[in-house]
Amino acid sequence: MTTQNAINWPEGYLPGTGDNFVSNEVIVQGVTAAQVWRCLTDTSTWETYYGNITGISFPEGGGPVLEGGLAFSFEPVNAPSLHTQNARVVEFQAPGEGVPGRLSWTARQEGTPEERLDVLHAWLVEDLPGGRVRVLTQETQIGRPAAELARQLPDPMLNAHQSWLNGLVEAASGRPTA
Repeated sequence: MTTQNAINWPEGYLPGTGDNFVSNEVIVQGVTAAQVWRCLTDTSTWETYYGNITGISFPEGGGPVLEGGLAFSFEPVNAPSLHTQNARVVEFQAPGEGVPGRLSWTARQEGTPEERLDVLHAWLVEDLPGGRVRVLTQETQIGRPAAELARQLPDPMLNAHQSWLNGLVEAASGRPTA
């Protein structure tokens, strides 16, 4: 029996306890966790392979490569109820031999009660036997905008994250994903 690693969830963001939760995963051959990790953690490449994010900045300095504790902000695209997201990296562990890469950040949108949003977006990147890599991304959202997103079909967050995964793998491997 083979077991897979899972996202480390901080208190308050456990899946199923917020207003919206999405989970997306790909397992592909021909790319390594290290290649994926480079594209995932270098925010200067995000807009080249993921069209739903723009305006990435680092209000406290640093960047464009993410690291533990780094503050950054970004603008979601094609999400009218979402505005500037103020994020901070809360988990950062590069992948290694037998060790999955782990990246997560919290993001907050300030405003009226109708606009406030609190998010934890987590990533797990790991090499698997047979020259495969697994990339898992999950997000818990808390707030009225999240509840509105959760009611929409098709789920815009689920689709946006799948687009991010597909673009990430394509950028890391240099070839289109199916």
